[in-house]
Amino acid sequence: MAQQATPVRRARLGRTLGPEGTAVSGVVLLLPEGDEVSDRRPSALLAAASVRALGRRLARAGREEGLATHVVHYRYRGWNGAEAHLARDAEWAADEAVRRYGDVPVCLVGTGMGGRAALRAAGNEAVNSVLAIAPWLPEDDVAAPPEPVKQLAGRQVLIVHGTNDGRSDPELSFRLASRAKKANRGVCRFEVHSDGHGLRQYRDEVAALAEDFVMGVLFGQSFSRPVEDALAAPPPLGLRMPLAAGFGKSLRR
Repeated sequence: MAQQATPVRRARLGRTLGPEGTAVSGVVLLLPEGDEVSDRRPSALLAAASVRALGRRLARAGREEGLATHVVHYRYRGWNGAEAHLARDAEWAADEAVRRYGDVPVCLVGTGMGGRAALRAAGNEAVNSVLAIAPWLPEDDVAAPPEPVKQLAGRQVLIVHGTNDGRSDPELSFRLASRAKKANRGVCRFEVHSDGHGLRQYRDEVAALAEDFVMGVLFGQSFSRPVEDALAAPPPLGLRMPLAAGFGKSLRR
């Protein structure tokens, strides 16, 4: 009996989140958490759950502007070293968004290892912005090249990190932001004091910050004053901007 070939794994986009508008003029691609090493197929339900609430909020906010919001379903659960599977899947997703919707701007929104994928895949021509929430980044290693930042040139970049994150070292995202800021003024970073990896204590504030950023980078709406200040401030001020309690309740655009 002939041995059956192993089916080829393919990344895919989930259904559009939230109510669908008319013509699409911007796309958010949500990149869920992942593992450092794993060749297992991710659970679609569990992966989507970690970003779906944020995705629905963004979809509602951008409906009138023509926003399409999709969760990216990875081929593998792990980053897997030089294979960088999650980043490659993010790049594929950006190309797929262009294939579906035409020449529209894409914002990559990732959490944890998905945040690393968003930062790494920013060089795709369709990507104009990146939101990395509690991104997992590798420890500094003198024997290995540092995490690249050249691909972030010309993109608007926002990193959000809890200061008590025990899974993804916030100091590593600060160092990456510092290197990226040297060649790209459009980089800022917010710190969520006393919050952990899941940013549960300030979930509403983080979601409001994400909405403010996405609506600005994709549709040209004015950023809130805190985001404007963070982008304009020189390092380290603009890279250690505190996210205030209650952010989003009285935004001034």
